[in-house]
Amino acid sequence: MLRRPALPVAFAIAALAVGVADAQNNASRGGQGKDDVTYKWVDEKGVTHYGDSVPPEYSKSERAVLNQEGVVIRRLEAEKTPEQRAADELRQRDIQSRKQHDQFLLNTYTSIADIETVRDQRLDQIVGQTAAARQYVDSLNTRLTGLQAKAQLFKPYSSAVGARRMPDDLAADLVRTVSELRSQNNVLRSKEQEHDGISRQFQADIERFVELQAGRKPR
Repeated sequence: MLRRPALPVAFAIAALAVGVADAQNNASRGGQGKDDVTYKWVDEKGVTHYGDSVPPEYSKSERAVLNQEGVVIRRLEAEKTPEQRAADELRQRDIQSRKQHDQFLLNTYTSIADIETVRDQRLDQIVGQTAAARQYVDSLNTRLTGLQAKAQLFKPYSSAVGARRMPDDLAADLVRTVSELRSQNNVLRSKEQEHDGISRQFQADIERFVELQAGRKPR
């Protein structure tokens, strides 16, 4: 089949009119022509074209299929880039994750009080862990203060005549204590952030649960 050349917008109306006339003449003869659809696409300059087939260079671009009356009967989407496909997959996973969480809420809880009970239990655990970590930090600070006081008796902290070099075990103990104190302070910050995060998550769950329950009620 010979392909009709692509037509710019200026010739679109005439082309469609000819197509309609041909189809009507063919129908009056009792036959049905093969070229009963027209494709519409836009080139890189933004010019719209019509034809009975799409040139290869535009086969992956967005295009539309028109019937013999010039009405769009189908749209063909442009081929997506790897980045667009990845974004679509991410959106689909997010939608699926939200649906699963909604189902979890409905299957696990029967009331807002149930959610609040679980929330309070989780928060109490974190509060206990935070208190233990803070107590340990206090003991480390006390230990560090004592070690620093001892270190003042030795070089390079002491300027006294005849001051000895700091013993290796004292220096190592200072390093270990400072390192452990830094680590436990990070634990404290982490627990505080965890506490805030759980509070926000359960509040969001409560609000979503209310929405889901409202949607379940018969109208």
